[in-house]
Amino acid sequence: MLDKVKVEKALDKVRPMLAADGGDVELVEVTSDNIVRLKLTGTCGCCPMSQMTLKNGVEKMLKAEIPEIKNVEAL
Repeated sequence: MLDKVKVEKALDKVRPMLAADGGDVELVEVTSDNIVRLKLTGTCGCCPMSQMTLKNGVEKMLKAEIPEIKNVEAL
């Protein structure tokens, strides 16, 4: 199972990109099968492009930092 601290450190590298548009991301859960569940907050939480941001931005960056991640899901 992935270490939540390791995931948080990787998210810290993503946060400036989200903050530039008034958003942020909150780590909700890391499952035993290496799925990361996040909650997009601020303007990202209600943006129609949030799924694209999650998959093409956040997930891509997290998987580059932590290859063991199988999937990133928004709650």
